Amino acid sequence: MKESVPLTQRQREILYRLYLMSRSLRVYTVDKPQSELAKELGITRQALNMHLHRLKEEGLVRTGRGFIELTSKALEVLGVERANSFVFVKIEPRLREQVYAKIMKMPVEQIYRVTGDVDLILVLEQGVLADVLRELSKMEGVIHTSSHIVIEAIKE
Repeated sequence: MKESVPLTQRQREILYRLYLMSRSLRVYTVDKPQSELAKELGITRQALNMHLHRLKEEGLVRTGRGFIELTSKALEVLGVERANSFVFVKIEPRLREQVYAKIMKMPVEQIYRVTGDVDLILVLEQGVLADVLRELSKMEGVIHTSSHIVIEAIKE
């Protein structure tokens, strides 16, 4: 359920752009100088600082020297699904290394090379599943994929 937080359109845009730029380590972190981020957003560093201060007051981000972290509350506000997904990937052996290199650049949390009927198991968040599957379907060397979304964690 999306939590209602009174944000301006610009603050929502900044929050969403931070989400897209972040890397997931169960914490979404943006490692980018605020001056560079402000330039990308088309606003002054001072304006960005004011928006970040407001987002921090609302408990949506944490900031420190050289980083901005999105909180779980921010993900709720954005309506981002946090459920894990697994994608099983079968790869043409002769293109294995090229496929590995391309997958390494994708927004996946973990990649496992496994034995059996598939070659890789990708662990990723449900929110990026459609994009990852779209990229895999266009990738030369990928023979087959199978995706699975976690419904419930029985033991963690």
